[in-house]
Amino acid sequence: LRRLARYLRERRIDVIHTQDFYTNVFGMAGAALARVPVRIASRFETLGWRTDAQNKAERGAFRLAHAVNANSEAVKQYLVGQNLPAQKIAVIYYGFDVARVTLAPDLERGRLLDLLGLPREPLRRFVTIVANLRHDVKNHPMFLRAAQRVKAEVPEAAFVLAGEGELTEPLRVMAGELGLGSDAFFIGRCERVAELLSISDVCVLSSKAEGFSNSILEYMAAARAVVVTDVGGAREAVVEGETGYLVDSGDEAAMAGRIVSLLGDPRRARLMGRRGREVVEQKFSRRRQLEETQALYERLLLRAQEEQRLKRGAEEGAPQESVHG
Repeated sequence: LRRLARYLRERRIDVIHTQDFYTNVFGMAGAALARVPVRIASRFETLGWRTDAQNKAERGAFRLAHAVNANSEAVKQYLVGQNLPAQKIAVIYYGFDVARVTLAPDLERGRLLDLLGLPREPLRRFVTIVANLRHDVKNHPMFLRAAQRVKAEVPEAAFVLAGEGELTEPLRVMAGELGLGSDAFFIGRCERVAELLSISDVCVLSSKAEGFSNSILEYMAAARAVVVTDVGGAREAVVEGETGYLVDSGDEAAMAGRIVSLLGDPRRARLMGRRGREVVEQKFSRRRQLEETQALYERLLLRAQEEQRLKRGAEEGAPQESVHG
């Protein structure tokens, strides 16, 4: 910690902005020791990720910060509920580059399916979830139970689970027990997300808790209709009935019903997908994230400079009027 503080002092760092639990705890402590003028911590999730001890340590880091960057209003409200002052929290949404999930329109579907290791069956309708299989907060069992219901009504439906982790084999067993053995495709870590989303008819997220899901932005940027659980910042991205649907966490019947409705009305699904892409371009662009982050830095630097000016004036015995009146 002292070494970090010395590094920050020697290089006269003006702003430190940490991005996760460990950098929050150690970065804020080291920056406070070094008296860095602007210290910004971050919180990008709500419940389900940290132990009580970790949350306590992070709250201590937040007390050392001048501001805390949240990635959604939902995370902000969670932090307020943890007794962090609302005025200390700056909500800055993730920025997403839609080019990352945009493919040339002339790419042949069969070739894309080959690249992904998925069957070349012309009538297959793919329902996709992109989420790690390491943490039960993603609630893949809900997705699989919804898939069973969808399969009963749409026999040509298939279900793609993209992600890696120690829950893969238990979930594969569960899929078999639900009668989805030949219709659930566990493709592991996906390096071809654009290709995967392009062949998907509906995209899903079944999480029990989130801060703000990158997967939802990926789905919408790829112009896919979405069905997601109403947790965290999901409703800050998804416009109900316009870009997709929100369902209660754990309600696989509602999730299945929404998926079936979209599979049964491809035109409506396409319209929702296009509107979703527009929302990402307007509200979640990288440019907007950059501009709002820069504005936060500038505001806090000006405040730090003003506080330092007043402090110097007091030490000289000649207090000066604030430039802000």
